[in-house]
Amino acid sequence: MESLPPFATHTVDNQPPPFAPRDLWADDAALREAVEREGGGAFAARLQRYGAFAGDGLLALSLDAHRDKPRLRSHDAFGHRIDKVEFHPHYHAIMGAAIEHGVAGLSWHEPVPGAHVARAALSYLHHQSEPGTSCPLTMTHASAPVLRHAPALGEWMRKAAAPHYDGRDVAAADKPGLTLGMGMTEKQGGSDVRANRTVATPIGSDEYELVGHKWFFSAPMSDGFLVLAQAPGGLTCFLLPRWHPHGGKNALRLMRLKDKLGDWSNASSEVEFQNAWAQRVGEEGRGVATIIEMVMLTRLDCMLGSAGEMRMALSQALHHTRHRRAFGKPLAEHALMRNVLADLALESEAATALALRVAGAIDRAPRDPREAAFARIATAIGKYWICKRAPAFVNEAQECLGGAGYVEESLLPRIYRQAPLNSIWEGSGNIQCLDVLRALTREPEAGQALLAELDAARGRDDGFDACVDALAGALAGGAALPEAQMRLWVERLALALQAALLLRADSPVAAAFCRSRLRGEHGLGFGTLPDDLDFVAIAQRGVPA
Repeated sequence: MESLPPFATHTVDNQPPPFAPRDLWADDAALREAVEREGGGAFAARLQRYGAFAGDGLLALSLDAHRDKPRLRSHDAFGHRIDKVEFHPHYHAIMGAAIEHGVAGLSWHEPVPGAHVARAALSYLHHQSEPGTSCPLTMTHASAPVLRHAPALGEWMRKAAAPHYDGRDVAAADKPGLTLGMGMTEKQGGSDVRANRTVATPIGSDEYELVGHKWFFSAPMSDGFLVLAQAPGGLTCFLLPRWHPHGGKNALRLMRLKDKLGDWSNASSEVEFQNAWAQRVGEEGRGVATIIEMVMLTRLDCMLGSAGEMRMALSQALHHTRHRRAFGKPLAEHALMRNVLADLALESEAATALALRVAGAIDRAPRDPREAAFARIATAIGKYWICKRAPAFVNEAQECLGGAGYVEESLLPRIYRQAPLNSIWEGSGNIQCLDVLRALTREPEAGQALLAELDAARGRDDGFDACVDALAGALAGGAALPEAQMRLWVERLALALQAALLLRADSPVAAAFCRSRLRGEHGLGFGTLPDDLDFVAIAQRGVPA
């Protein structure tokens, strides 16, 4: 019997060591292989540096950025309207580090083949440790293609791509780097943005004044915002800066901050435009067509974010269970826990592979029409499936920790609150499924590109081949798809795509994925893999001990 000092009630043992520092790049074989496959290998050294920072310094900074939520100050002490959101200093430190490393602008600042893939990997690494700031980083990155529609906004695009962060509330002209937000949805319409009622009145050249509201206005301290409003020619896209180009604050009024389930380090707001100055981007009446490329890129980041959340949840679960003992041995050595951990590792690798494959297609789209067609449909498929899987995945990881997984210090409650966001933001599940239906119906090249991707993996697994046979008719345009069945169809397409990627990559987990996800050797919950698989090897590939 252990002898304790006076007044000591117990000794602390059987607890895992701190998770950090971890090198999130070195730990992640699936990510490294996917980056190389998709053409981003030249950026490996940069990704390693950010992976080491994300698993150490970024994690430390994120604690205060989430704990001390943003605050709205509509007026100063003297009653002047200032419409300002205040953040913990660590928020600005995180934004500065991320932008300096290229999380927001690498694709445009260094526009070489593979840059989109590397930027996607940076976003994936960043999101694991600090998901809230991923919102303004994503929107800044995604705004660049839209700004191209207005040559007069070339300086905005250049500064949005620049590796410089300036958190001061000053005019864009006085900053070396800019961040961008967006505002599309209104109270009466939501995803139906054509129902928007904000009015844009021309005041000369491409300048307008906007009157109206936005129900969700993310990252309201950004330097400018891409918004939709009804111009005389119809729904139109505009750049609305925080500061009026002729001096003073723009007439953008922050009404309140959203009290969100998660995403606490990032501010989201409701706003009103009271004759706010804006510059038209693209043609009048072409607002949706102008902003759609931004939407596509933000949907990619939803995928990357959910894959990153799964990855961090898996890392936390494996770290805990390898060090925590129960019933005579480490948790990770119990048969049923091994099944759960291996199943989570399978799901995580498949999500990472699909998200990076879409990033690779976007990278190659300007040079390859088939890749462009694949990117259009695979973005919606991946956005639906990966984002839908994240909440259940994170909850399963919490169970691996037991009660400790429900306590904030474990990081998992923060990830769990964050997990539903990506399936809701930028078009919820039904919107993604309708986009897939629309693509298969109206764009034959999209179905053909998807079928070619699947056909390239044939002959490696009988269950996969049978799955592709069942999907081929619809992808080739020979079978009608009822709207009410589109969730089931998109799920099957996503699983087939993930299996194809793992098979073609010769991943050690490809056969297990096909058996469990395509052949029916799996239940509806995690931890239901066939018992003759090498659970330890699968988990070890997921995160090395």
